[in-house]
Parts: sequence; C-alpha cells; structure tokens
Amino acid sequence: MAVNPDAGLRREQQRWTWTHPVGPRWLLCGDIGLGDSHDDVPLALCADIEGLFVDAPADGMAALVPEIRLLGCRPEPALRAALGALGQSSKAGLRRRRIRGEVHAVATDGSAGLVIGAVVSGTVSAAIPSRLGTGLLDVTVDLDAREPLPTGILDILEHWRTGRPSQRNLWAGYGRDLRHRWAGVALGHKSSAPDGPPGTAYDLDGRFVTDIEGFYCAIGEAINGPGGYFGWNLDALEDCLRGDFGAQTPFRLVWHDSAVARVHLVADDDRRRPTLEYLVDMLTTHRIEIDLR
Repeated sequence: MAVNPDAGLRREQQRWTWTHPVGPRWLLCGDIGLGDSHDDVPLALCADIEGLFVDAPADGMAALVPEIRLLGCRPEPALRAALGALGQSSKAGLRRRRIRGEVHAVATDGSAGLVIGAVVSGTVSAAIPSRLGTGLLDVTVDLDAREPLPTGILDILEHWRTGRPSQRNLWAGYGRDLRHRWAGVALGHKSSAPDGPPGTAYDLDGRFVTDIEGFYCAIGEAINGPGGYFGWNLDALEDCLRGDFGAQTPFRLVWHDSAVARVHLVADDDRRRPTLEYLVDMLTTHRIEIDLR
C-alpha cells in the first residue's frame, strides 16, 4: 500500500494513491507541535474528512464545529508521532499532539490541489481502526475555534475531480460567495503552463459578469481556459498582471457582452467593490488593450 512513490518530486507533480477499495480524497500537509517552525510535510492521506464542510444554520449564526474526524486516514510519519502521544496529558504531551495542516483535494489520478482556506488546526484526541481499509485509522482532532467551509465547495471540487473543467462558465450558476470559492479552487489548481506571448488577444465571455466575483472567474477562463485562474481579488489580479499566471503584458482583452458588467459593476455603498470603469482603468494602466463589445 505504498503512498506517494513520487516523494522526490514537487508537490504538484506527486501522485497520492493506495490500494484500498475507497480511494483517497484528501491530503493533509503541515506540521505538528507548537514550535516556531512551519513545516509543510505530509501528515495524512484520507478517504474523507468529517466536519470540514458544514453549511451555516438558517438563522445566520456561525456554524462552529468542535472537532473534525479524519476518516480512513493513512498517517504519515509526522502524524504518527502525534498519535504516539495520545493519552499524555502533560503540557509536553499536548504539544506533541498539536497539528496544523492545509487540506488538498486528491483527484482520481492521484494529483493534489490546495483547497484555499481549508485548514485542520487543533489537538489530536483519539484514533480507532477504520472500517474503510485495513491499517487505516479514524482520527479525531479537537479543533481550534474556526468556522467550517460551505458544502458548496464540494460541488466545485467535483469539476476538478477527474482533471480540469471541460467547459467555460460552469461557475455561472453560483452566487457570489461560491463564485469567490470557485476562483480559490482555480488558484489551488493553477496551471504551470508558460505565459502566452505579449500581444496575444484573449476573449472574455461577459454574459455572466454580474458581480466582481464573476469577473475574476471570467478573466481566469479568458486567459487560461476552463477553470483557469487570473486573480480572485484586486491585489491578486495585480500579481497576475506581472506575469507567470498565463499571460504576458501587453495583451489585448476582448470583453464580449460588456453591457452586463456595465449594468452590474456600478458604484454602490460598498466602495471597496470595483466598478467596470475602475477595472478598465486598472487594466489599461498595465498595458492591456481593452475592447468592450
């Protein structure tokens, strides 16, 4: 049951697999203990993580989750060290059971993409044999105070489960929050392909740019194809315009159906929300030729 035979490769090149009937779905990478070091080592490969994705209650109150369970978990050496301290109630024992790991979604080919904002941070409190496979464990982690992520992210991640999304605008049916999450998933699965050369023309499908989150989804796909990333806030967009995110300036952006954005991206009470005019000025400043159609 070898896990990750490609351990010498960069994270995005590695493949995370096992021979159990239920395939691995999540990879946890981070560190253990309370020291000042911030390692980024594999902690566990898991079939499921219970409590990571929970929708807020209808009353709008925060849905705080006291614990997370790593189901069908194959511990890597760092987590095995934390499990070895179970039952130790001393300060040193509690410190050894502390973990903090970022969550990566594992695709069917074994590749893993970071899920932005998905973090398991707390104290390992229990472990029992898992019914999901011989040698696997169900590990309970008592969480630090942290709101879970909405379950809608799971639907978004399914579009990357067997590779990249196959068509554009799959994000269009989501509301603003999940459009923002879509761009975050796109960032976690960012392509390593080289930038298009300066002078390239890109077509932005503006039919669904009814909010700024839709703009980030649309420009990501204009530059990098379905599921592409090219920023998910203004600072990130600035970073992308400096190169290494799919396009080199100067380039031409043909914004189709720009009338949709002209209606929806307007000044309102939230002055932090950019308007169409602001975006055009910003892009033009970075030597982008904008063709509004």
